[in-house]
Amino acid sequence: MASNSRLHDFLGGSPLQVLVKLLFVSLVVGALLMWLEIEPMDLVHGARRFFDRISSLGFGAVHTVIGYVVTGAVIVVPIWLVLRLFNSGRR
Repeated sequence: MASNSRLHDFLGGSPLQVLVKLLFVSLVVGALLMWLEIEPMDLVHGARRFFDRISSLGFGAVHTVIGYVVTGAVIVVPIWLVLRLFNSGRR
């Protein structure tokens, strides 16, 4: 039972519940990316270019990374906030 509880705690729910949540979120994100006409390989190539740019910039990379963090936070923080609000309503 202890290992099952640890798995439940690690996953944040039962494996089936987590699988359903991940499938739903994947569907929504996939639909959004398709609507924006973004292919999965575009993301892979973008990440590779990102790291190439960081390595070639040297100290200017810190400024670029901060810009990426702020840009990403514009998307991530509101999503995180909404998810936390939904999760607090379940308790």
